[in-house]
Amino acid sequence: MRKIRLVADDYALAPGLSAAIRNLAGAGRLSATSAMTVAPGFAAEAAPLRALNTPRPFGIGLHLTLTGRLKPLTAAFAPTAAEGSFLEIGALMARAFTGRLDLARLRAELDAQFDAFVGAFGHPPAHVDGHQHIQLLPGVCDVVLDLVAARAAGAWVRQCGPAGASPSPLRDPKGALLAWLSRAFRARADARGVVVNPAFAGPYLYRPGADFAALFPAFLAGLPDGGVVMCHPGTVDAELLARDPLTTHRAAEYAFLAGDGLAATLAAAGAELV
Repeated sequence: MRKIRLVADDYALAPGLSAAIRNLAGAGRLSATSAMTVAPGFAAEAAPLRALNTPRPFGIGLHLTLTGRLKPLTAAFAPTAAEGSFLEIGALMARAFTGRLDLARLRAELDAQFDAFVGAFGHPPAHVDGHQHIQLLPGVCDVVLDLVAARAAGAWVRQCGPAGASPSPLRDPKGALLAWLSRAFRARADARGVVVNPAFAGPYLYRPGADFAALFPAFLAGLPDGGVVMCHPGTVDAELLARDPLTTHRAAEYAFLAGDGLAATLAAAGAELV
């Protein structure tokens, strides 16, 4: 049986989302979660996660955040939107690809997010990844990898390259971009002695009617031992509606992962969670 990591992103973003992740973890249906220390409810949501009983060792990682409807932990961080929240991903990408990020302020913000994690859990994260894959962006990637090398020895960092050939830019432009960025990311990680996952799956277009249950078998196809499948399970509440546009797809993912389909799909693929 192949050993697969199923990792739920965005822990602490909203109460319903966090409760859903804890329910799945307690039932042995997740390998790990990645926590957003910038979320307003992070301190409250860290305590029940810290005390959670799971049938197998459960990984708690850091979901570094530089985009979306949340505010930085450091007052001097820039750039931000007019209301003081992070930029949207497109605006951050434009700055990253044109070398217009203030890396000193970015480093201070990511250090603060790391400090908040250690303060809540009492230890460094088991893994590190980024909200909307910001860890892969030019400039950001070096700051993230230096942070992990210096402060989280032994943690693995998420790269987003697939198990097989890179997707076609015409058929899957997002997947192709992630694969392209991940090639440089893996080389930079290797130069620092930072461990990355061998392969990645789980992204899809969050269009109306997207069927996570139908897509899940393809995520497992060809994934090697230690490969990571990203997921975003949750239930929708007022806090989630206010903070993130991804809502109904989270509920659909939660329904599949909490139901009978997950075990059957894993068994059919010759895979199990670790």
